[in-house]
Amino acid sequence: MSDETKKTTKKIVIFASGSGTNAENIIKYFQNSDKIEVVAVLSNRRSAGALKKAHRLNVKALLFDKEALYYSHEVLNVLKDIDPDLIVLAGFLWLMPTNILEEFPNRVINIHPALLPKYGGKGMYGSRVHEAVIEKQEKESGITIHYVNPKYDEGQVIFQNTVSIEENDTPESLAEKIHELEYKHFPEVIQQLLEEKK
Repeated sequence: MSDETKKTTKKIVIFASGSGTNAENIIKYFQNSDKIEVVAVLSNRRSAGALKKAHRLNVKALLFDKEALYYSHEVLNVLKDIDPDLIVLAGFLWLMPTNILEEFPNRVINIHPALLPKYGGKGMYGSRVHEAVIEKQEKESGITIHYVNPKYDEGQVIFQNTVSIEENDTPESLAEKIHELEYKHFPEVIQQLLEEKK
């Protein structure tokens, strides 16, 4: 890659705590792009599938702990060195510290597996969300992509997309529907945001 291409390539850093299916999907989506690149995947869990998937796809994978994120500025300094155009939370379960949000204003986004403001907040992630939605007998659910602020799931909404819930849907079958929405729309919204940034 020439220096000129490097300058114009938009950089994404992904934070993930879990299996990393969204992270993998985003990496693959941009793999052949000369304009947008996932440069690193960061995780707070040694066993996170996201780290293994990043390694396999030749993307830098970094593990950190609470000290590095909240107290020592280690993660902040890594991000400053990379200077990403967008920080993407893809199944990342810790609250993003204020110093990172202040350093990268309007550059940190998250995806949530429900239609916020419903079914959001601390402890509402993964299967817990789908179980709550089914229990309340909702007629639809969906995904919300939003900017991150200092509170869980309360940042400005960027994009929402819905899916119908059938009578025989279970938390597991709903999760599959939601994953399909995530895989389709998350990379597209990321691309759109980065193309809008001059």
